Amino acid sequence: MSFRLAAYAVCVEDGRVLLVRHVSPEGESTWSLPGGKVEHAEDPFDAVIREVAEETGCDAVADRLLGVDSRIIPAAERTLPGGGDHQNVGVFYQVRITGGRLRPEPGGAVVESVWTPLADVAGLRRSSLVDTGLALSRTRPPTGHVPPVPTGGLIQH
Repeated sequence: MSFRLAAYAVCVEDGRVLLVRHVSPEGESTWSLPGGKVEHAEDPFDAVIREVAEETGCDAVADRLLGVDSRIIPAAERTLPGGGDHQNVGVFYQVRITGGRLRPEPGGAVVESVWTPLADVAGLRRSSLVDTGLALSRTRPPTGHVPPVPTGGLIQH
């Protein structure tokens, strides 16, 4: 089983959430939260700020740890190559944008970043990470854990 530790930014302001649109090599478009892999020896707190800058062009501050999500993606449901089952552990932070200008990720998979009205999220083809991050932001559970988001339809792994 492969494993990935990642850090994600939940930026909610004025009834909008900051989302990034990834395009796969096959041309499939999926919305997600800014964030990604925590590098070897990197603190997830630092990784989320780095990822926001890389993917959106914006400066950010992590205001609060929201929670941690661990999910197993069965091999049959994986969209990326790599063989068997995969575990993704995501650390979610409440993040505030402090400067910069939204832009695509230079040389990366993020083709745009957009402030999206919360009411519009349900109609987007998106990663389940979006729903998990928004649930953590909305409910702020003391355990830092929310029930798993079912995938299918517009909600992808």
